[in-house]
Amino acid sequence: MLAILNSFALVGLEAKLIRVEVDLSRGLPALTIVGLPDKAVEEAKERVRSAIGNSEARFPLQRITINLAPAGLKKVGSAFDLAIAVGILGSDEQLKIDSSGCAFLGELALNGDVRGVTGVLPIALSAQEVGIKTLYLPESNVQEAGVVKGLEIKPIKSLNQLIAHLAGRQRIKPYSQPFTTGPMTESKPDFSEIKGQFQAKRVLEIAAAGGHNVLLSGPPGSGKSMLAKAFRSILPPLTDTESIEVTKIHSVAGALQGEGLVTTRPFRSPHHTSSAISLIGGGAWPRPGEISLAHRGVLFLDELPEFPRSVLEVLRQPLEDGVVTVSRAQNTATFPAKFILVAAQNPCPCGKAGTDGCTCLPSQIVRYQKKVSGPFLDRIDLAITVPAVKYQDLVDKKPSESSSMIRGRVARARKYQFDRYQGEIITNSEM
Repeated sequence: MLAILNSFALVGLEAKLIRVEVDLSRGLPALTIVGLPDKAVEEAKERVRSAIGNSEARFPLQRITINLAPAGLKKVGSAFDLAIAVGILGSDEQLKIDSSGCAFLGELALNGDVRGVTGVLPIALSAQEVGIKTLYLPESNVQEAGVVKGLEIKPIKSLNQLIAHLAGRQRIKPYSQPFTTGPMTESKPDFSEIKGQFQAKRVLEIAAAGGHNVLLSGPPGSGKSMLAKAFRSILPPLTDTESIEVTKIHSVAGALQGEGLVTTRPFRSPHHTSSAISLIGGGAWPRPGEISLAHRGVLFLDELPEFPRSVLEVLRQPLEDGVVTVSRAQNTATFPAKFILVAAQNPCPCGKAGTDGCTCLPSQIVRYQKKVSGPFLDRIDLAITVPAVKYQDLVDKKPSESSSMIRGRVARARKYQFDRYQGEIITNSEM
């Protein structure tokens, strides 16, 4: 008997509908998966066999052929386990399945538990587009899928629970918790915690209002890193559309950890030893890199001259276009990468240029500053020298402006620009 179920495969940030076709026939017991499966999909044979064997059902001792259609699309990951297991039981007539309008996703443990998978939000959005009404998902993924309205989400803990539901013995209640974004959480550190550096704070406020990239240059201990980390706290909250964009990226990257919609702007700070692939994304089947994970947020590059020039050069096009296209022999994916770059550097190798304590030769200083190319620096709109904090500023007990006060001015500036260009342009950097 032939059983056909629905599942989904991720291609970049999009999901494609996959038909899981399961056929049982006479012959020596065997399980074959066709349709361009990767190693993780091939290993589903053992996971599914053990999960069914450790459940209330029995694994059929027949020749089992599983086709993942369309056959020309590479199938990657363990999300097909649940659909394969249900398809085998349906094909063996142990279950009666009405697969029209529903889809199954989840990785199976050997004891039959259903584990979470990545990319559930783009899958739920695609399911809505193709007319899927019900999604059977791991319990750890339902909050993420609950963002999409009009879908019935069935949370699955184990294969036994799903078998009981499909057999009509114990119905699974749909996930019905209303989705709320909740109040915006204040990012730390706050600008009020930073002593002095009033000019640098003003420059960062202008950068936040206009969406400009910034370069902070100054000696060690001047507060460059703390200013960069506090920068996110003065950016306006994400809009609903921006939240969905950011959540899709983090979902595909497996960075959500069971939470729902991302409501705070991302802050990414890769180490200067990071490779070009870790920054822009890559792999045999491309995954988002640091610049895409920083989409609609902040990318902080500390010790900018210490990054290899080849790594910095790959950022030139994303800084210009706001997207990055990763091409591989088998697949090409385009990821959004619209972020504000905040870079920090020392003025010289020893970090004390302009003071009596500097031990660097003029030629060393020039060579150090030339590590970053001119075309890359052309994409940085604002640059400021961050001097060492004065003693008077350190002992001054007068409270500084909080991030919430500065964020209010930034939001008003962006609204003026939004109204001026009737929503087509929100920040000056987009002009």
